[in-house]
Amino acid sequence: MAEGDVTLDTSDVDKWVGKPVIFAEFWDPCNATDIRRWVQAMDYANPLHWDEQFARSSKFGGIVAPQSFTVAMDYGHGCHPSCVGKIPGSHLIFAGEEWWFYGNPVRPGDKLTQERSFAGYKVTDTAFAGPTMFADGDTVHRNQHGALVAKERATSIRYLVDEAAKRKVYDKGNVPPKLWTQSELEEVAKLRLQWIKSNREGISPRFGDVQVGDKLPRRVIGPHSRVTFALECRAHRQNIWGTWRWNVPEGTYDPATEDAGFGEDMTYDFEARKIDPRHGDGLFHGPSSGHINAEKGEKVGMGGVYGYGSSMNAWHVDTIAYWAGHDGYIWHSKTQFRSPAFEGDVTYIDCEVIDKQETSPFGMPVVTVQSKMTTQEGATILKGTATVSLPV
Repeated sequence: MAEGDVTLDTSDVDKWVGKPVIFAEFWDPCNATDIRRWVQAMDYANPLHWDEQFARSSKFGGIVAPQSFTVAMDYGHGCHPSCVGKIPGSHLIFAGEEWWFYGNPVRPGDKLTQERSFAGYKVTDTAFAGPTMFADGDTVHRNQHGALVAKERATSIRYLVDEAAKRKVYDKGNVPPKLWTQSELEEVAKLRLQWIKSNREGISPRFGDVQVGDKLPRRVIGPHSRVTFALECRAHRQNIWGTWRWNVPEGTYDPATEDAGFGEDMTYDFEARKIDPRHGDGLFHGPSSGHINAEKGEKVGMGGVYGYGSSMNAWHVDTIAYWAGHDGYIWHSKTQFRSPAFEGDVTYIDCEVIDKQETSPFGMPVVTVQSKMTTQEGATILKGTATVSLPV
């Protein structure tokens, strides 16, 4: 695919459309500490997911994972089945996620298995990088009992590094990260605490009492930093040394370990990983290393260090789930990412009820909640919706 003399070579991608890919799984079931690590990194202070005493007194009888944790039970931050085939000189960022949930929460002791496939792609001209691939990958999550936990469609953006670096759409090189004054930080902390207190007991609003136009309590996350980005990375179980293995069925070829066309300093070295596990953990090496390494972030057109799409989706899901309470449940969620969260920024999350249905495809009354994430400057970085059941 070309725009003028700029060419995005997708020829190696076409052969994988509709095929199963990415055969990897974790060795071990998750535990309560995995769940606690996740909510700590996502700054999701819901005691149901970290406070054992509180959780035991709830209807769940103990620590239970938030719905957003499902992605941390998977290899590849959810987007791996959308990144197959070699595109020379390319890189990848997240574009959005769509989830369907099936009422089976993840608890300590659960082990999920995944079926992944490459759904297809389209190429669109973008101001960011010219010809740009929007690729979809599907993942089906089941627990150790075979019960369906969730389905995900992840959309990734694959683009030419040199073209993105030239266009500098996300160039932060001449704009250092914002330094927050003490009074500004106090305002952020005040808003954060107000949100935590807004539904700490997990009380669910009644379907009949919720009206279209109702606004959820505003949430703030940040300021983002290399420390918070590193914590988010480590909260994904795959990024803890030795947690996963390839499990390619005999006679099946999996392109997951093949060269995707990333720059030499943005790839994994699976042989070196056998001796030095840093080479496979995604923080020091590999395509995710630009999240904490400013020089690498600049090379791939991001202008510096930047946050994770999977975290933004989790903030969306968690914010709405917190409002929905212990008797609420998110059945469907969809997000579109407009920009990453950058170092020094804060993210404000504002949500509003935009629809109510007495009857729905989910067999129960549901409301639709719309979310919008903005920076301190008012720039939109995410828009999303979630379909939520509430007690009647």
